[in-house]
Amino acid sequence: MRPLNRLFAVFASLALLLSTPVFAAAAATVEAVQSPAWLDRNGVTVPLAAGMELQSGDVLRTGQGARAYLMLAEGSRVKLGEAARFSFHTRSLQPQKFFRGALDVLAGAFRFTTGQLAKARPRDVAIRVGTATIGIRGTDLWGRTDGDGDMVALLEGRIEITRAGQTTELTQPLTYFDAPRGQAAEVKALDPAVFSRLARQTEIQAGDGAARAKGKWRVLAAMAPSEEVALELYDRIREAGFSARIRPRRGGAEGWRYELLLGGFSSADEAAIAAARLKAATGLNPGVVR
Repeated sequence: MRPLNRLFAVFASLALLLSTPVFAAAAATVEAVQSPAWLDRNGVTVPLAAGMELQSGDVLRTGQGARAYLMLAEGSRVKLGEAARFSFHTRSLQPQKFFRGALDVLAGAFRFTTGQLAKARPRDVAIRVGTATIGIRGTDLWGRTDGDGDMVALLEGRIEITRAGQTTELTQPLTYFDAPRGQAAEVKALDPAVFSRLARQTEIQAGDGAARAKGKWRVLAAMAPSEEVALELYDRIREAGFSARIRPRRGGAEGWRYELLLGGFSSADEAAIAAARLKAATGLNPGVVR
């Protein structure tokens, strides 16, 4: 395929992948991304980007040092830590009014929090964390699954956890369900200082270089002299888990040039941190622009 034709094909395929049909409400929206992270949908993989609308069946993956915030249509927030794999399924035709479905935490740490305004909305949500299934009655919980086993901590409200045919109810804040791989589960008290360290695994803080939907600062990943070079760089950045777009610019006597941009950063400092992460992942030498 000729480079220019492929450039148009890239734009068209991304529009098709990321658009939401007018008859289907988005089940969730990406609030913030600390790259690298990816979205898998119908056999197509693209970098996860702030502002993306998600649909039932999507799989999200985060890389080392990455984080992602998702807002479900009914008002609950899901936070994902590094090296996470997460998917969700919903049968709701109007998920913003009544969310019915399952959230699957396949790997890594997560936090599920329901805001004050969303608490009264009806929902039927089950969260699967490794070998445990959580029935949501609580409004704030944190969990993790890895090779050592599964852990679910209750921070507010109450939850029911089913594992190996047995159901355990947590009603006391700062208690957690500890299920080591191949061993019986126990309910234990959670030290607040320990939880502060655990919570950092799913939190995006100032200085982490995360992108958000309304951020005005950008990273100029590279300048390309041709469509072919632009597409090669685009693929390289995308495979590294960073969401870039190609912007053609007239270069006077030199003809067209192509900027590869990462957007959505709230400040020059945040953009600079993201640029450093991109450089480490790709070997490019990006700069910060507004």
